[in-house]
Amino acid sequence: MSGQKSKSTIPKSTVSTGTSRTKTSDATPSRRRMVQNYLVIWVDGNIDEKTEDCRNTLAQLRAAVSEVNVCTTPEGCIEFLNKMDEGKAFVISSGALGQNLVNDIHGMPKVDAIYIFCGNKARHEPWAKDWPKIRGVFTSIKPICESLKNVARECDHDSIPMSFVPKRCTSDAASNEQNLNQLPPTYMYSVIFKDIVLEINDDDAKSIKALETYCKKQNIPDAEINELKSKYHQKSPVWWYTCEMFLYGMLNCGLRSLDMEAMSKLGFFIRSLHLQLEQLYQEQLANFRKPFTVYRGQGMSKEDFQSLLDSKGGLLSFNNFLSTNVVGVIFIMTIDQSKISTSNTPFALIDEHSAIPSEQEILFTMHTVFRVVEMKQTAKNNRLWEVQLTITDDNDPQLSTLTNRIKEEIDGRGWHRMGQLMLQVGHSNQAEELYQELLKSASTDSERAHIYHMLGMLKDDQGKYQEAVKFYEKSLEIKRKTLPEDDASLAPTYSNIGEVYRNMGEYSRALEYYEKSLKIIEISLHPTHPDLASSYNNIGEVYRNMGEYSKALEFYEKSNKILEISLPPTHPNLASSYNNIGTTYYGMGEYSKALRLLEKSLDICRKSLPATHPDIKSTMNSIAAVKKKL
Repeated sequence: MSGQKSKSTIPKSTVSTGTSRTKTSDATPSRRRMVQNYLVIWVDGNIDEKTEDCRNTLAQLRAAVSEVNVCTTPEGCIEFLNKMDEGKAFVISSGALGQNLVNDIHGMPKVDAIYIFCGNKARHEPWAKDWPKIRGVFTSIKPICESLKNVARECDHDSIPMSFVPKRCTSDAASNEQNLNQLPPTYMYSVIFKDIVLEINDDDAKSIKALETYCKKQNIPDAEINELKSKYHQKSPVWWYTCEMFLYGMLNCGLRSLDMEAMSKLGFFIRSLHLQLEQLYQEQLANFRKPFTVYRGQGMSKEDFQSLLDSKGGLLSFNNFLSTNVVGVIFIMTIDQSKISTSNTPFALIDEHSAIPSEQEILFTMHTVFRVVEMKQTAKNNRLWEVQLTITDDNDPQLSTLTNRIKEEIDGRGWHRMGQLMLQVGHSNQAEELYQELLKSASTDSERAHIYHMLGMLKDDQGKYQEAVKFYEKSLEIKRKTLPEDDASLAPTYSNIGEVYRNMGEYSRALEYYEKSLKIIEISLHPTHPDLASSYNNIGEVYRNMGEYSKALEFYEKSNKILEISLPPTHPNLASSYNNIGTTYYGMGEYSKALRLLEKSLDICRKSLPATHPDIKSTMNSIAAVKKKL
């Protein structure tokens, strides 16, 4: 029954407070998607790309940083910055525009460095020294390019995506005492993504061709694309990863921003790099018999640092490949190879294979997980913290249980698992991007039917109901060509069409489709299956919307009876079930019964969901509304 929207969640009703409830999407105004962790904006009113001098300057800049954007006005620069997704901007401004522009952009967190490029250094140095982000005043482009290479390298290093899992979340999730929704989505993404890339054995030639096409669309320099295409098999994956070109930054940025197109195009390379580390680990095993220590310097945002402080005793996952060395700065990592699995967490000395050899550099595979042991400020510098970490992986029973729970709840194969996880945590825009990519490469009718079904789900999440119905009907049309009318795989689509019509307020049509789904489910599933509970709940929801509270209560209680048998006592779906029965009693005027069930719902919510989860607030509001009636 995979793909049924109500499989993992019971829709939750609210006590009416006189305001309408509308569905919102995670859609935002048009943003600019970045494929590197940084970009350059050159701002000068005299830029003319037809002149040789301008073209030469741009060529030098693009040799240092792949993406250079040109603006001729301060307003154009500010508009460009406002459209940027996450990432850093390095701004080069003319002296004439610089003073006013710097005043407007210096406070923007995304502006990492500013350069003044002018013809009169002495004129602009006095005011420039008052702004910390200004790296200098220059009359030549060459030193700017050299500085850009350094700040870009620092930006890539500090932009490695990380996930923080507090100790309580780890132990509760591993012991089945909470729903996985309390885990950071980025941690679950990292688990599933690593699983996906290691199970897919893509053809390198086809994959490189697809990556080439993608890179050209992203304005990656032709020289870098051609070098990768012509020499890919002449160098090792480690060499390409450490080479100063677009691959490292694109991979880092894609994993951090969940750019599904970039991640899917780079999957073949990630797999090759992991396998090389696995091979090198076996060859170097004798070097790692005894526990040893490695270090990593890391700049962090205030938000990430607070998350780190909150994670003492919990887990820290580096969601990209992790480079370390023997120079101590902030993360002090104890590595005991006896506590990890070779295939899950390989690492290796890469000096002989790196494009930039350095002394004793060790590279760990992506999604390497550490326990956060201790944190303390250094004696000499109270702004610098030392963080003691110890490596762990699925050899740790608690972490193994946690990982297995994530994999069990996110079923399916390949990239479809990632799409399902995205929908589960509410990232419908990224899910749409992924499913549209999967649709292009779908090779069977059954796969196309599944993708149309999932596109219907995400359009429903986005509140685009007419589009949702169209996608669901496309899915049904394909399935009906080869399946009987009572086939179990039709039930989820019928149910989801019913939900769309309920969201549109067309309750009779919603009931029609919900009942079609229920008829199939009652035949094909065990009487205590959670999907049957969802089906009963959905019909109860329609009757409640229609004001037929007695019928609503009948179906809500059928649903609740199954959930009490099939789920742990603190599962969020049980909280929603008690909530729905409580709101129905409220509609019937039985306020004491309503209060008892809503308080039961709130108790479970507080045990199973983050303190900021909207279900907690909405249940508290419902309780307050009921108390006013008593």
